[in-house]
Amino acid sequence: MLCRASRRFIKRFSFGTLAHGSEQGHLEKSPRKSVRKPLVTGINELKRVARRQRKTRQEVREIPLRPPENGLLIKSLVHVAHAVHSARSKLLSCVSEIVGIIPVHVCRLCGEVHVGEFPHRIRSCEVAGSLPTREHSWGKGGVQHVLPLVESFHLYDRLGRAVSHEERLLVDRIPAIVELCVQAGVDVPEYPTKRRSIPIYNIAGKMIDFEKKFPRNYSSGKDVEPFGFWKRNKKQWDNNLQPFPIDADPKDIAVEGMEAWETMRSGAVKLMQKYSVRTCGYCPEVQVGPKGHRARICQTYKHQMRAGQHAWQEATIDDLVPPVYVWHIPDPRSSHPLVNELRKYYGKLPAVVELFSQAGATVSESYAGVMREDVTVPDLNEERWVV
Repeated sequence: MLCRASRRFIKRFSFGTLAHGSEQGHLEKSPRKSVRKPLVTGINELKRVARRQRKTRQEVREIPLRPPENGLLIKSLVHVAHAVHSARSKLLSCVSEIVGIIPVHVCRLCGEVHVGEFPHRIRSCEVAGSLPTREHSWGKGGVQHVLPLVESFHLYDRLGRAVSHEERLLVDRIPAIVELCVQAGVDVPEYPTKRRSIPIYNIAGKMIDFEKKFPRNYSSGKDVEPFGFWKRNKKQWDNNLQPFPIDADPKDIAVEGMEAWETMRSGAVKLMQKYSVRTCGYCPEVQVGPKGHRARICQTYKHQMRAGQHAWQEATIDDLVPPVYVWHIPDPRSSHPLVNELRKYYGKLPAVVELFSQAGATVSESYAGVMREDVTVPDLNEERWVV
């Protein structure tokens, strides 16, 4: 006789498929390094736009520009930029607090992340130098593994010329999400940016700016530090984290962090619809602005053919705020780790969401496809009854 869990599992999933069929999503496997990232806009549409722009530049007439293409801010998105910037600070504070309660593990060889008290035993470490059994070599992780930092060159003038290879060490690099907020209207004293009051005009493809190149209070280099930039604090944007009270409830912190995560991502999507963000098609490099930089620092597939230049294309929210997917633990109170024999029945979640979920926060329904809540995970002695 089969137990009740086995009968329920076989009845619902006897054909090895999910209950909702195509409604349930699966995470795509990480593409090979030689495969370019999928384009957000189709190649035929990009060619069509390029032909139309080339034809327009041949005519000597003014090309109308709208914000932010003309250098002005979109007033309706300024409050969205401030909300994203505040949500990021709140998210960092919540993650820093929860990481001290719920342990985070990271593989020393392949960098895989696991959130929970007991590391999983799924044999998925396949990098050079890994064990013959493909088991992970776990170590202690931190906030940087749950929220990886994606940096971008800070631009004083987002419509100015791109950062050259010789300037790669002279221009500050800040988190890309912060740079997007700065360009959308957030003022950060440490990283000033040019705010135009007169729009830029485009005549036959040539940009004409009637404002001065430098502000009135420009010091002509008197206060510029020509050396010692490597000694500066590179994490000034993380120094304003506000700690929580000692008696704060972890569940309340997790709920606030989950809300901040959703607010940051949804707000960033709205900003990226108007403010362009570029990414390399082969590496994680990101540049916020209408064009990518010219620093020759790409070292991925066939970078020699591009002289180290990046293959720039339109970025997505996952390029700007990459979600590190980890195995989802259905019952955090269980002392049994995830095993390799049942890996096809486990779901996944972004590390931030999994961290807050184990702390007591409710997971949004948008993650139901990868979380696989409707799949009953059988016991090891029940697996042989599953078709």
